[in-house]
Amino acid sequence: MAQRKNTTDLTELLLQCVGQPDPMLGMLEWLCAQLMEAEVSEQVGAEKSVRADSRSDYRCGYRPRRLDTRMGTIYLMVPKVRQGGYIPFFVTERKRSEAALIQVVQEAFVQGVSTRKMEKLAHSLGIENLSRSQVSEMTKGLNEQVSEFRNRSLSEAVYPVLWVDALYEKVRVAEQFWQNTTTLCEPVDLI
Repeated sequence: MAQRKNTTDLTELLLQCVGQPDPMLGMLEWLCAQLMEAEVSEQVGAEKSVRADSRSDYRCGYRPRRLDTRMGTIYLMVPKVRQGGYIPFFVTERKRSEAALIQVVQEAFVQGVSTRKMEKLAHSLGIENLSRSQVSEMTKGLNEQVSEFRNRSLSEAVYPVLWVDALYEKVRVAEQFWQNTTTLCEPVDLI
């Protein structure tokens, strides 16, 4: 495959990014878009709008994706591919921070916190747009874990068992009954 001629005017691009409220964030957004286009072109086997015999798949539009970075939040237009899907290499399905958020939500759910209160809790932590339906979706994983635990095979391991049996009888002795009643009343001499 022939190399494409790069006609990007970096001076114009730099002036365009400097004109934005956060220039570094603008440059990061541009870089992410270029990386996604290159990765999808490699996955599909052809550049955008180019016919090729080596093409293995086709593009079919874009979908917006919010990406939270240390520099701020950017909104990417991620290319869609007809077969197999596409997720950029720098955006994983569940990042560690997202997995930690899911664990916090699941723990709060187990402790009995309602979905409305979780929404307020997330907002106080600086997490925007965590809806009740998202909380319910996150807690569905708990049902899977519980059913997996309940339906696991017990024949693979040895479980020691300790049988304990006890009999507890409550017996009332006259002296103890007398002592208990005398402590409630005034002390009485029995001599």
